[in-house]
Amino acid sequence: MYRASLRLSSAALTAALLAACSGGDNSTPAPQQSLAQGSAVQGGAPEAKKKPKPVACADMNGQSVPASSLGLPTGGASVTSATLVTPAEGVQYCQLLGKIIPSVSAPAGTPDIRFQLNLPTDWNGKAVQMGGAGYGGVVVDATGAVPFAPGFAPLQQRFATYGSDTGHVGGVGSAEFALNEAAIANFGYEHLKKTHDAAFALIKLHYAEAPKRSYFAGGSTGGREGMTAIQRYPHDYDGAVVSAPAINFAGVRLHGVKVGQAAYGVPGGYLNQTKQALVHSTVLAHCDADDGLQDSIVGNVAACRTKSAAITAALRCPGGADTGNSCLSDAQLNTVNVIASDLVLPYQLAHGVNRHHGYNILQGANFAPAPGLGSSPDLGSPPGALTNGYLFSQGDGYIKYFITKNSTYSSIGFDIANPGMWQQRLVDMSGIVGATNPDLDAFRGHGGKLIVLHGLADEVISPNATIAYYQAQIAKMGQHNVNKFMRFYTVPGLGHSVGTFVPSWNAVDILDDWVSKGDDPETLKGVDVNAATAGRSRPLCRYPAFPRYKGHGDVNKASSYQCATS
Repeated sequence: MYRASLRLSSAALTAALLAACSGGDNSTPAPQQSLAQGSAVQGGAPEAKKKPKPVACADMNGQSVPASSLGLPTGGASVTSATLVTPAEGVQYCQLLGKIIPSVSAPAGTPDIRFQLNLPTDWNGKAVQMGGAGYGGVVVDATGAVPFAPGFAPLQQRFATYGSDTGHVGGVGSAEFALNEAAIANFGYEHLKKTHDAAFALIKLHYAEAPKRSYFAGGSTGGREGMTAIQRYPHDYDGAVVSAPAINFAGVRLHGVKVGQAAYGVPGGYLNQTKQALVHSTVLAHCDADDGLQDSIVGNVAACRTKSAAITAALRCPGGADTGNSCLSDAQLNTVNVIASDLVLPYQLAHGVNRHHGYNILQGANFAPAPGLGSSPDLGSPPGALTNGYLFSQGDGYIKYFITKNSTYSSIGFDIANPGMWQQRLVDMSGIVGATNPDLDAFRGHGGKLIVLHGLADEVISPNATIAYYQAQIAKMGQHNVNKFMRFYTVPGLGHSVGTFVPSWNAVDILDDWVSKGDDPETLKGVDVNAATAGRSRPLCRYPAFPRYKGHGDVNKASSYQCATS
C-alpha cells in the first residue's frame, strides 16, 4: 500500500511564505512576565491552582525564559520580535524571533543562539524542530518544507515550528566560528536542547498548554542534528524524520580532504568537468537497465557495484596516460577510487568508528554538476567549493578551524592516517559534531519513531555510511526490534536534494500517523518535482529494496514498479 497525502500547491506555498503580511492584535495587552514563577498571587489563591491564560501574539514580544527553564547552562532566552503573519493563502501564525544568550561561564565572544518560532493560530497541538545545513550560521526560519521532502510544510499543516542558527552567524560553508570552543559545542549538539527548551516554554506561554507531540525534521546537517537529538535528548522527542544525515560528520570532512589530496596533491589527479560527466555517462551505459528500465537512474546499485572493474576499465586511457577528454588517466582514476572507497583509519574516532564509507560514484552518483569536484585544476587558497569541489573545501575548513585552529594551514599536507599531535583532537571533535552513537535504546524505549531516507546518488553525504548505521542497529537488536521503531528508505536517482529523481513525500504527517495512530509506514510513494519530469511517481522502498519496473504499465506511475532486491 502506498502512503500519500494531498500536497500544497506551489502557488499556495509560495504565497504563504513570500506574500505574508503583518497583522495587528486587538487583545488587551498582558503584563510581561518571566516564565520562572508566573504572575503574583491574587485574592489569596495560589497561582499554581489557576489555569494559565494564553498570551496574545503582540504580547509575546519581550517575554523571557529564565536560564533555570533550559536544560543546559545559558543566560536565558528572550523574544526580540513578535509579528502576527496573515498570508493571502495558508495558515495565519505568530512569528517570534528570539535569542538565547551564553552563560556567564562561556568563553568571551561566544555568540548568542538566534531562533525563530512560528505559532499557528489554528494549532494542531504539536511541534516540529527543523534542522539546518552545512556549518549553520543562518537562522532556520522553519516556515518551508522539510528538507528532502519538497512540497510539504509542517507550518502549513498547523504544526508549531522552530529552528535556530546553531549558535553563530555565518554562511553555511564557513567554518571560522569553530575558533570558539563554546560555538563548536553549540553547533554540535547544545543548540538543539537550548532551542527546544526555549521554544517549548514560549509555546506553553502562548497557547497556555504544552505540545502533545514533539518531532524533529531535517536533512544533511539537519539530519545529523535529528540523529543527535534522539541520541542525546531522547525523551524530548516522540519522533524524527531525517534525510541524508551526516551521521559521521568528522568522517565526511576527512574523506573530503582525502579527495582534495588526490585531485590536487597528485600531479594530473584533477578531473575537469567533461571528465566528471564522462564517469557518470559510463556508469549509466553499464547499469541503467539493471532495474528493468532505461531512465538515467541506476536503481539496482548492488548489481552495478559488481561491474565496477568493467566501468573502470572502460574509463581508462590506453596506457594510463592522459590522452584527452574521452578517457581518464591513472591519476584521475585514483581520484575516482578515493571517492568510491572507504576511508579507513588506523585509529578509532568516537564510538569506535574507524572509517567513512565511500560514495556511489561508480553506481550512479553524479559529481559533474557544480560544485561537484570543482571547475579549476588550480588549487585556491583557501580551496573554493565551486572551483575545487564541495567535499574538499568543506574538509579543508574543518582541518583549519576545528582541528588545527590555524586559518593558514594547508590540508593538502595533512596526514590523515598519522595525524600525530592532532589525533586526539580529531577523536574529540568527532564526538562533539558527530551522531555515530549506536545507542538508541532510550528513544526506542519510550516509544520514539524514526524515519530515515537517503538518496543512493548522494554526492555530498555517502548513503553507505547511513546504510552501515542501519545495519549496525539490526546487528545490535535484531530486525524485528528495529522494525518496531525505525524505517529506512533508499532512493535511486536522488542526490543531495537534487538529481534525476527528487521525490516529494509527506514526511512529517507520515511520522505523526505512525506515532499518534500506530500506522506503520511501509512502501511510500514519491512524486518527482524536477521540472522536466514533474509528476511522475515511484515507490519509495525500504532498504535494501529498490523500484524495479514490472515490464509493463505507465513508466511514470508508481504502480508500474515493485520493490525488489534483485
